[in-house]
Order: sequence, then C-alpha cells, then structure tokens
Amino acid sequence: MNTKQLKQKTAFIIIGTLSFIVVAILVIILGFIFIRGIGVISWEFLTAMPKDGMTKGGIFPAIVGTACLVLGSMIFAFPIGVLSGIYIHEYLSESWLKKFLRMMTNNLAGVPSIVFGLFGMALFVNYLSFGDSILAGSMTLGLLALPVVIRLTEEALKSVDDGLRLGSYALGATKIQTIQKIVLPIAFPNILTGLILSIGRVSGETAPILFTVAAYFLPRLPQSLSDQVMALPYHLYVLATSGTNMKETRPMAYGTALVLVTMVLIINFSASLLRRRINRKNKMV
Repeated sequence: MNTKQLKQKTAFIIIGTLSFIVVAILVIILGFIFIRGIGVISWEFLTAMPKDGMTKGGIFPAIVGTACLVLGSMIFAFPIGVLSGIYIHEYLSESWLKKFLRMMTNNLAGVPSIVFGLFGMALFVNYLSFGDSILAGSMTLGLLALPVVIRLTEEALKSVDDGLRLGSYALGATKIQTIQKIVLPIAFPNILTGLILSIGRVSGETAPILFTVAAYFLPRLPQSLSDQVMALPYHLYVLATSGTNMKETRPMAYGTALVLVTMVLIINFSASLLRRRINRKNKMV
C-alpha cells in the first residue's frame, strides 16, 4: 500500500468513525427521551386540557399552538424566502449588491434566536400593536426561518444546469416562463429541503415565542390569530424549570419532549416522501 492509498484509507476511517459517533449520539438522545417519556403517553395526554397546575391532564392546547405557529411561520417565510432566492440568483448579476445580500443573509442566519424574539416583541407586539398573539409569534418565527429558506433556495437554483435555461430561451420562452416551467420544477425538491430544515428549527424555538405569543397556562384552544397560545417548547421549559411540583411534572416534561420530537420527525418524513415523489416525476418527464 503506497502513501496515497494509506492517506485515503485513513481519511475514510476517520470520516466513518465521526459519522458513526454523530449517529450514535442522536440514537442515545432519542432513546433517552423515548424511555423517559413513553410511560406518560396516552390518549388523554394527547387530547386533554392541562389541569391542576399542569401536573395532570394533557398537552392538547400546546400541540395545537405549536402547529399553528409552525404553519403561520411557513406561510410567511416560504413564499418570501423562495421569491428572494429566485431574485438573487436569477435576476441579479454578479455585483457588490449580490455579494452584500448574500453576506447579510448569512449573518442573519447566525443571529441568536433570542434577538429575533426581542425584535419581534418590539416590532410586532408593541409597534404594530399585534399584542401577544399567534400573528406576532408566527411572523417572528418566520423571520427566524427566512435566511435558511433564501440560502437553500439559491443553492437549489444553482444546481439546475444552465443548458436548460439556454435551451428554453432558444425556443422563445421568456425569463419568467423559463423560471416557472423549467427551473422551479427541477429545483423544487431541493427547495423543499429548506422548508424541512426551517420547520425543524422553528418548531423547537422557545426564546422568540417567549416574548411574542407563548402563554404559561392557557387550558383552551385559540379562537383567532390575535390569541395567545401554549406551545410545546415553552411548555416543556415551564415543566422542567418552573413547575410547582417538579417531581410530579418531570415525567410530563419528558412526554412533552417526546411528542415534540415525534412531530418534527413526522413532518420531516412526510416532506422527504413528497420530495422523493417529485423527483420521480421529474425523472419520468
């Protein structure tokens, strides 16, 4: 075995070992949550209202609240993020403006979530007078997800072969027709990845909703976009740190964590299936 082959084999071993460690850590975390939380999972836990200082009952309002916030944030972030990604990649030429927008998008993606929470409170809750509401919380979470959607949309558009664009132009199609009929259908599975990652991020955030929408104890379902809601991440935080009877609420905290992780996994799995289906259709075409 020569030096080049030895280096290659060593690199493969190191990469394989690190990959195994990452997967093992993930399995350990999921297994720990599952073992601690599965004991409290029941139909009542999933569908009942919390009661007795959240030591009994269920987490149904928190499940509904989390679903409303995730859906609202994606309705806000996904169209704006995708259109922004299309504008940056398809319409802007290589210039200082394009580099500036990319740099600011990358910087925005690295801003701590609590800063988004403070900004959302200042802008949506106070200045625009939305109050602590689903609308304010959804838009704050949407801002948090926006840079991820923009960057992944741009990367998805980069992966489309320029020859397809040139062929479309040669046949007389306009730029908007080329983007709509050629580019977007091919890039959409990768754009969907941005949506998956965004959902995974916003569904587990506590700081942004802490300042804009989350209620400590609210045993009812929301009636409008101006209502406060309970949410699984904040509910988990309350059970783990601020409960009146920590020993009694600890199993419920693990159960809440298990429900939250399961929701994220179901959403990711469903989106992955949709992505594969779209990929198959594109290949058949």
